[in-house]
Amino acid sequence: MVRQISIGVMSLTLAALPGCIIVSDNDIQESGSSSLATSPETRVAIEQTLDELHEAASLAQEDRYFKLFTENAIFLGTDATERWSKSQFRAYAHPIFSQGKGWTYTKKSRAVYMARDHRTAWFDETLDNAKLGECRGTGVLIKESGRWRIAQYNLTIPVPNAIAEDVVRQIRARPAPAALGG
Repeated sequence: MVRQISIGVMSLTLAALPGCIIVSDNDIQESGSSSLATSPETRVAIEQTLDELHEAASLAQEDRYFKLFTENAIFLGTDATERWSKSQFRAYAHPIFSQGKGWTYTKKSRAVYMARDHRTAWFDETLDNAKLGECRGTGVLIKESGRWRIAQYNLTIPVPNAIAEDVVRQIRARPAPAALGG
């Protein structure tokens, strides 16, 4: 199934994988078999997990924030060196959170896709951050013990194509980064 979505002056085309359910900010749209459905409660639970992630980070609530991740979660940050296990990410975040500081990303839009097993979902969201501007978060959630938890989160800064070559030149001109963690 291919779905066209208009957002202001932008238009997106989503090609859904067979057997996946698209859960957007505005509706629940099935893809594949018509017998496949998700409940409003599932959508709300997934949205709440992601919203809680951003709220806990903004309020520097370290325990609440990291309880939203699976034990074997991976966080991919905006820097090429930022590939962290949950414990590595927590070690990075702890000094920040312990000072009562956090990071605030405000959701602008979000789409969630549900696997046929109804225990795995993935998402993409557009976020706004005062320092970095528009960002994109993508990731995977897994339902564990009746609660949706984040197994992977990838935070990126979309680079406009018009300046991409300049950005790549700047990156290549910098010293090589340290080896990736994890």
